[in-house]
Amino acid sequence: MLAALFFWQEAPIAHVLFIGLGNMGLPMAVNLVKAGHTVNGFDLSRVACDAAATRGIAIAADPVQAAATADAIITMVPSGKHVLDVYNSGVLESAPGHAVFIDCSTIDVATARDAHDLAEKCARLSLDCPVSGGVAGAEAAILTLMAGGTSQAFEAAKPILAAISKRLVHCGPSGSGQAAKICNNMILGISMIAVCEAFVLGEKLGLSHQALYDVASTSSGQCWALTSYCPVPGPLPASPANNGYKPGFAAALMLKDLKLAAASAEATGAGLTLGPKAAELFECFAQDGGASQDFSAIVEAIRSGSLA
Repeated sequence: MLAALFFWQEAPIAHVLFIGLGNMGLPMAVNLVKAGHTVNGFDLSRVACDAAATRGIAIAADPVQAAATADAIITMVPSGKHVLDVYNSGVLESAPGHAVFIDCSTIDVATARDAHDLAEKCARLSLDCPVSGGVAGAEAAILTLMAGGTSQAFEAAKPILAAISKRLVHCGPSGSGQAAKICNNMILGISMIAVCEAFVLGEKLGLSHQALYDVASTSSGQCWALTSYCPVPGPLPASPANNGYKPGFAAALMLKDLKLAAASAEATGAGLTLGPKAAELFECFAQDGGASQDFSAIVEAIRSGSLA
């Protein structure tokens, strides 16, 4: 199936139940409200619910009851187990027959397919639809969404997802969205390490950060990790490097994605080298105190030699 790429400007009004109001889920839910949708939010964290309430989200006391009037149920939760817990909680049976279940979490492909199977058994539409763009992208409603599922589910979800994304790609059948996400983030993790190593080598050779950026950003070394997320202070004022590496995308989340990619590579016999190595390096960085920092902060560990 060819990937389908869509852009939108307006979307019809819908009733949405949004489960998972964390760093990514909350701004996504807020943008649904800004687009005119009726949003009920739910999170197991009281703190997350209180924060959501201050930003205009109506908090649902019971997600199963809230699902009964929802056109879409969106989940943004930490792991595949949490997705299955939601799908097994009664929300599938409670939701109207036309409702579409959209999981925006990043989880393993096998569990994503299990979630689709649960939805199919209840005759409900479903998508695995992880996102790319980080917290900044979620706040600005410019996320890229990678969808796996049937064409019918994709068409049902499109008008609702318009409020939170700049582009949505239908990647194929169930699990395809998750497959695209972990492949994409494996590229990002590997390329960030390469960019960081280049800056550390440049420092040793007496090259300024700005000089290396000016050359590499317009030459064959150009990549997203460099030109949108430069890991050293100076060249890109908006990058986390200029804000004490406060995370736009935490190292712990990058490690999670790299582990998912490495596990998939092992399960399929892909025989990868750089992806699993990147996972090893980020695991070392996370265990050494970097888990809550932005993933670009791995440059400091490379500089200090603590990953060697």
